Amino acid sequence: MAAFEEFGVLPELAKAIEELEWTLPTDIQAESIPLMLGGGDILMAAETGSGKTAAFCLPIIQIVWETLKDIQSGKASKAATAISPAWTLSTHDRGNALAVAPDGLRVQSRDVKDWHGVRCTRGISGGGKWGFEATIADEGLCRMGWATLNATLELGTDRFGWGFGGTGKKSNNRKFDTYGTAFGKSDVITCLVDLDAGEISFMKNGTHLGLAFSGVNTKEPVFPAAVLKNAEMSFNFGDHPFKHNLPEKFLPLASAPKDKVVMNTNTGSGSSDGLVKLANNAPQALIIEPSRELAEQTSNQIKLFKKYIENPCIKDLLVIGGSNIKEQMSILQNSGVDIVVGTPGRLEDLIQGGYMSLANCRFFVLDEADGLLKQGYTDFIERLHKQMPKITADGKRLQMIVCSATLHDFEVKKMAQKLMHFPTWIDLKGEDAVPETVHHVVVQVDPQNDRTWQNIRKHITTDGVHHQDNVKPGDNSPETLSEAVKILKGDYVVKAIMEHQMDKAIIFCRTKLDCDNLEQYLKEIDPSYTCVCLHGDRKPHERKANLELFKNNEVKFLICTDVAARGLDIVGLPFMINVTLPDEKSNYVHRIGRVGRADRMGLAISLVSTVPEKVWYHGAWCKSHGRNCWNTFLTDAKGCCIWYDEPRYLGEIEEHLNVTIQQIGTDLKVPHDEFDGKVVYGQKKQQTGSNYASHTAQMAPIVSDLTKLESQAQILYLKRYLNKTARVV
Repeated sequence: MAAFEEFGVLPELAKAIEELEWTLPTDIQAESIPLMLGGGDILMAAETGSGKTAAFCLPIIQIVWETLKDIQSGKASKAATAISPAWTLSTHDRGNALAVAPDGLRVQSRDVKDWHGVRCTRGISGGGKWGFEATIADEGLCRMGWATLNATLELGTDRFGWGFGGTGKKSNNRKFDTYGTAFGKSDVITCLVDLDAGEISFMKNGTHLGLAFSGVNTKEPVFPAAVLKNAEMSFNFGDHPFKHNLPEKFLPLASAPKDKVVMNTNTGSGSSDGLVKLANNAPQALIIEPSRELAEQTSNQIKLFKKYIENPCIKDLLVIGGSNIKEQMSILQNSGVDIVVGTPGRLEDLIQGGYMSLANCRFFVLDEADGLLKQGYTDFIERLHKQMPKITADGKRLQMIVCSATLHDFEVKKMAQKLMHFPTWIDLKGEDAVPETVHHVVVQVDPQNDRTWQNIRKHITTDGVHHQDNVKPGDNSPETLSEAVKILKGDYVVKAIMEHQMDKAIIFCRTKLDCDNLEQYLKEIDPSYTCVCLHGDRKPHERKANLELFKNNEVKFLICTDVAARGLDIVGLPFMINVTLPDEKSNYVHRIGRVGRADRMGLAISLVSTVPEKVWYHGAWCKSHGRNCWNTFLTDAKGCCIWYDEPRYLGEIEEHLNVTIQQIGTDLKVPHDEFDGKVVYGQKKQQTGSNYASHTAQMAPIVSDLTKLESQAQILYLKRYLNKTARVV
């Protein structure tokens, strides 16, 4: 049996994993997969490159397939029938966004825009006086009452339904009249029908509100019904004592004799044989990524994992900006989808437009959660979570999975506490740390000691923040030294490439303009330095094409902003250069985490200025959001520039990681012996190497001392043995 199968993973999934040459699960996979298969919310923290994507994708694919299989075979509906009392709310005759609890006595809809209704599995006919109770379990809008099978699910909007709403209005045939008083959370509404007189009335917390409707057609059986908008209700049909006594001669529905009970034959969104079906536009799993590149990467992984899953097949959909939204709408409406992977912007367009429903969502995954929250998507995440039924139609609890390389963040913890249901914290990482497979070093860029910037004829085009400053070669003004840093950093990038013979590296710059300038500079320095950019100003199709060029080794260097710092999995990437340190210390871990993945060694070089550098900072006040902006004043003078203090950021990173990052000289040479032996970056570390000779020399004196001690011990033993033998004789 394969290692993954021992966790309960389907053989078809294990076969696909085997083809990927994954012999054993990673630690995060070994911890997470059994927990997800068993149900429950999970907070997942592990090193970047540790296999988090597979840790949540594999169990999601398996559970989604098992659900589809149960629906296909009819097991889902049979199981629900077996555990439910006779009088329950129907899982078939209900709105798409309305969830029914496993016992059939609690319903919920988290759609804030539309009403979603439900009818009971049984109705009453043939005379008599009957009643049931409905308790408002949460804030929101709702109506409850009675309806025939001819009524729409939006109770009270046609002549076949009679409802009483929380605003204190009774309704029938879209006629809303004042009745009783308003009600809300914790109130108990008793719904009464007199089939002998053709009358309907209601009670609130035990107080009768008077006649609501008369002239009700008693020839048609009536069914308990409700309609909700972002609300939750529980029902009691008489299997348990009512909170308030029914009026005289009224009986609980559960006590009705069989000859007066009528079965609900409406199958709603189900098939004609009563089996559950899922709406095309209502996926079982929603996975949100902070960037298009990460979303595409996760989507590709899902396709690889489900390669052998069939009968039924699992349909997945990638939902990102820059792609054809009409095609995505068509797939959602017509072809159907089970798993959706997407970015917040496009997801919001589809959900708000009504093209995608969250009615059947079983899994809600936030990948790189800290990145999503820092990008300002907290409200969006909470809105989506509110719309998702916490218990699905087949009685399964919504599972929320939150994962990132940096979960130790106040906002993430705050969100988890608010939204997640007793989550299991899987922390194989602790506070942020750099993997042992990454050698990360710092090079000081000191324009006061290294004056070569004055003589470089062909240097990088700088960002233009000093074009109104009086910058003079030989001057030691802050502006001149800042401009010198920009020139030296371009030169040091080329030195690093040459010194380490880099034929593949990812290079991080602070701004999109810096990326463009470095791309142009490298191409001018040496045509063999093929490179592409990845940042927000590049069109989506160009970003995708550039990433593919780099992954396929068609270009040597990928120059990018922090848009590419998270999650991109490029196998065997040997080198990474930070032209400027990130101001967010956690992004340092994400950046250098692009190398040293899958047990392969990687080198990360950070260029750190010793003097303040003036840089662009376009805040909310910048009308063009940085596009063609040349306001070089500082922000305190209503400008778009700040002084960037890299030594301070370096100190914060070292304090955050609790390490002192090694500094190397401006020749960019890295002493391999400092890292326990020579390595080849981009390849797995060899267990043997040229440094063994030095190890032998170091161990020689210790081995000699051990030899002497062993000899002395043997001699002492022989002496004692001989003395003992002599005494016996």
